[in-house]
Amino acid sequence: MRVFVLLFNARTENEGIHTIQLGNRNKVLMFESEDDATRFGVMLEAQDFPEPSVEAIDDEEIKEFCDSVDYDWELVPAGALAIPPEDNVTQTQWQPEPEPELEPEPDSEVSQNELDSIRRRLEGLL
Repeated sequence: MRVFVLLFNARTENEGIHTIQLGNRNKVLMFESEDDATRFGVMLEAQDFPEPSVEAIDDEEIKEFCDSVDYDWELVPAGALAIPPEDNVTQTQWQPEPEPELEPEPDSEVSQNELDSIRRRLEGLL
């Protein structure tokens, strides 16, 4: 069966799956409905999470992943209103992708004297 999960940094080396932490256990939510998963993702963003991607994945693949990392899983039926917990972890096991660095502007090749001269000529035109 195809289910929908929330991923952060989808299809990168730094990919992470959204889990809910209950005590010392992590639980992956598998949504039957893409709309429900999207709604849950929007609620996470409202809690200052990075924007998650809603990804369709076979439920057996998620169950195998959960078994391999000792996570629990829960199937969220279509139409059920899942709400993120109010408390969030402060340190995730993945890191948001860094913002691309802007290239520094090259140093101006025009001297201050040349700028003053250009300014005077422009003012003279007024």
